[in-house]
Amino acid sequence: MKNKVLEVKDFHFSYGEINAIKGISFDVNEGEVVTLLGANGAGKTTTLQAISGLIKGITRGDIYFMGERINNTKPHVIAGKGLVQCLEGRLVFPQLTVMENLRMGAYLNKNKQKIKQDLDYVFNLFPRLLERIAQQGGTLSGGVQQMLAVGRALMQEPRLLLMDEPSLGLAPLIIEEIFRAIKKINGDGIPILLVEQNSNVALRITNRGYVMETGEIKFTDTAENLLGNDEIRKAYLGVE
Repeated sequence: MKNKVLEVKDFHFSYGEINAIKGISFDVNEGEVVTLLGANGAGKTTTLQAISGLIKGITRGDIYFMGERINNTKPHVIAGKGLVQCLEGRLVFPQLTVMENLRMGAYLNKNKQKIKQDLDYVFNLFPRLLERIAQQGGTLSGGVQQMLAVGRALMQEPRLLLMDEPSLGLAPLIIEEIFRAIKKINGDGIPILLVEQNSNVALRITNRGYVMETGEIKFTDTAENLLGNDEIRKAYLGVE
């Protein structure tokens, strides 16, 4: 039986008087890609950011990472434990070069040999980054910025990678390239919790999916079953 990397139990989150997340529970096991699906406003990004400690407002429930409760833990401490988030919107440092952006991801790592190995891994995964190694992040295309954001997250040596809308605003060919990379990252041993509106693409590389609506989980199943359920596809995934 696979060990649980992440476990969220009866999780509630509020923005002031607004109850944004209403008692959801889910988990991610070793070796898995698990996807949170649903329309804008369903609570997917709030869930990821709360897990990472980036926003405060947990009113009830527990979050466990590698068996350790991490409720109300500071974001840099969570990241240092190996729970790393690749944020929506890429958020690369525009004035820094590709190499400088990547090295920012390795700020906690003092092992120069390991940093070099991690850089080699990122450049093998995304050769375009090596081609643009001295180019400023703000001058890159959206697709290459997304590659850089993923690469920077990988430089933190994640034990679990949280990815928020990696296909947002990208051309179809770039989306395919990004998702091939996600599949490769997972195949190399990193479990992934993915938030994605592009359900057709996401479910092709996913083990299990949770469908969210207005702060609640409405359905959960294997990716294959979710893709094959016409009612769920039409009602919750925006697929005809």
